[in-house]
Amino acid sequence: MVHLLLAVIYLSFISLGLPDSLLGSAWPSMYQGFHVPLSYSGIIFFIISAGTVVSSLQSDRLTRKLGAGKVTAISVAMTALALFGFLISTEFWQLGLWAIPYGLGAGSVDAALNNYVALHFASRHMSWLHCMWGVGASVGPYIMGFALTSFQSWNLGYRIISILQLILTVIILFSLPLWKSSPSGSENDTASSSKPLSLKQILAVPGVKAVMISFFCYCAIEQTAGLWASSYLVIQKNIAPDVAATLASLFFIGITIGRALGGFLTFKLNDTQMIRLGQVLTLCGLVLIILPLNDAATLAGLVLTGLGCAPIYPSIIHSTPAHFGAERSQAIIGVEMASAYIGNCVMPPLFGWLQSKLSIALFPWFLLVILVVMVCMLELVERKTRPEAAGQMA
Repeated sequence: MVHLLLAVIYLSFISLGLPDSLLGSAWPSMYQGFHVPLSYSGIIFFIISAGTVVSSLQSDRLTRKLGAGKVTAISVAMTALALFGFLISTEFWQLGLWAIPYGLGAGSVDAALNNYVALHFASRHMSWLHCMWGVGASVGPYIMGFALTSFQSWNLGYRIISILQLILTVIILFSLPLWKSSPSGSENDTASSSKPLSLKQILAVPGVKAVMISFFCYCAIEQTAGLWASSYLVIQKNIAPDVAATLASLFFIGITIGRALGGFLTFKLNDTQMIRLGQVLTLCGLVLIILPLNDAATLAGLVLTGLGCAPIYPSIIHSTPAHFGAERSQAIIGVEMASAYIGNCVMPPLFGWLQSKLSIALFPWFLLVILVVMVCMLELVERKTRPEAAGQMA
């Protein structure tokens, strides 16, 4: 039964990834129809991310009350509804309205699933499960590219993803009894018997502020790249929008492949080593994009940047119980997710504003500065916590 539950969690991670890269790949074809500037995609991302911050901060309470299974089912259903709203929208304000349930549906499920896996499964499973997120994030732009190339319709892309999310919702609903056969024997066994920690109590834990900044930076890199890579290829590299929508998915393909391979590397490397390896690869990818080389080098840089990002997120999450204690992990992962989504909320629109005032050529330099800050913060976390068995939990 535990293996069936793990399969359902894999599907849930796919559902998390499917819609994440849709807006970035579709926006070059969408924004003119809504009669808004290119930079307005940042507004939609801001609304989505604000919703995820709110729901992430409530994840500890929601998971204690409903259990991880029910939180997952409700959240995926909300995302399916929001995507349907996107495809029927005819005005920009309507996109903003549907972005609210989109964001609220993402935060709690992300924190609940990540904590559940961090507590009950080995590091390799965390890597492979986030690989499933990458599968969803990679398939999304391909579906959108197919809709744009074959039917010149971004609406069709959203329709297909909405239907897939609905199917996944049904699967998760039927799987709810499996959550009671979890490794610890209870659906709610991830929750401590103590009361939920307040935000003030969480922030007082040594290393929490630094890890929050780290998550902020990581998601700033991932989401800014996911949102703006396609526009960078169109504007800076003069690639056709429908082709760029497909090529931009190379970043997410890099993440997907990296997490698939990373699961095997965790047999030899612990979480800290996986994080540092990812940071080096990300740096190499950004350097390739920055150098005045040909388009092939730019595309290779996108793949390498994705490969570098691959182990960072799952390894930080998996090490959270080891760094901060299992009894506090759900609350801390909740604020980690909230901080991550604040990065989503602030940095993509900030880059949108910068490129509108200066140039979209700043794209790789913007990501490089964020990477440097993330490296410094993660090293600070290591110094403040130094878990004896980080990354070695079974």
